[in-house]
Amino acid sequence: MNTRKRWTVLFAVLLFFVQQARANEKEPVLAFEMAGAGGWGLQHGGSSFGPEVAVEYTVIEHWLEIEGGITPQFSEGQVEFDTSFVFKKPFELSKFFEFLIGAGAEWVHKASADAIAGEALVEFKYFPWPEQHVAFFIEPGYSYDFGKGHEQSIGMTAGVHIGIE
Repeated sequence: MNTRKRWTVLFAVLLFFVQQARANEKEPVLAFEMAGAGGWGLQHGGSSFGPEVAVEYTVIEHWLEIEGGITPQFSEGQVEFDTSFVFKKPFELSKFFEFLIGAGAEWVHKASADAIAGEALVEFKYFPWPEQHVAFFIEPGYSYDFGKGHEQSIGMTAGVHIGIE
């Protein structure tokens, strides 16, 4: 059996066991997020605002979530696209509240140049109904650009989190 087939079989077996473990779960595995986002530069000032869309996948319930999202930020007649990939650790505070900490990578596309950045965030979710399919969230964060100038910024995102089954 060649290497590609071995990896395919291993992946299929892991996927089978993950699906079996999820059979009794109440929490949705996949979620779609829509939000408004704002960012403020720490060194040169300036601010930018825009919408955010993201998809969140629960890898291990109560331990690991992965989120990928895109945010077009508008400021002073320019558009910047931030594409992020973040790993988050959830902490269930109660039946209705969840707190998450996360970190990950961000690709920043500007008209002048592209750059890679690191991102750290905290997220607070409020589930108004016990089924936990819909939540409202607020997510403050910090970003450090590894490109020229090493820009730093703080941001705030707030929106709705919709679980998909």
